[in-house]
Amino acid sequence: MLPSLDEIEKRRRSLGLSQKQLTKLSGVSQSMIAKIETGRINPSYSKAKAIFDTLENLQRKMETKAKDLLQENVVGIQKSELVSKATKTMHETGFSQLPVLDGSQTVGSVSERTVLDQMLKGHDLSELSRLRVEEIMDEAFPSIDPETPLSVVSALLQYSSAVLVTKKGEILGIITKADLLKIIQS
Repeated sequence: MLPSLDEIEKRRRSLGLSQKQLTKLSGVSQSMIAKIETGRINPSYSKAKAIFDTLENLQRKMETKAKDLLQENVVGIQKSELVSKATKTMHETGFSQLPVLDGSQTVGSVSERTVLDQMLKGHDLSELSRLRVEEIMDEAFPSIDPETPLSVVSALLQYSSAVLVTKKGEILGIITKADLLKIIQS
């Protein structure tokens, strides 16, 4: 089902397109686009679909992608490392969460919250620091393709503290909630 015809002008303007530019891209005449936008004509389904498809494709191309947001310097920790090393790494780098790796494969995650939860469960601090990361790690961060749109990234970050950007199993970068806030600031 197509959106309301009222949406054509709103979407066109939000993309910064003139009617003439939309004409070139959609193959629908400028006079018809003008008449649709003023409500003087109801176009055929095929004409309306051509316009909406064009607007959607442009919107997708213009939308920020994961590759535009990612931080390339991903600091991770091997699953066999001690929790004390993980907390030291977080402290030294200023990151509050790290992917947990088995070689180059992501197998989990560890965060300040993970460690604090273990402390609240009554683990002795010296005992906790000697545990291996794999003994306390959480689920791995979701992995996405570099072309994933911002809307999907932000939806994933509602449920996870970070998202890994990968291609063919190789980690290209990481996106956190803080990275989304940077977009709003700029």
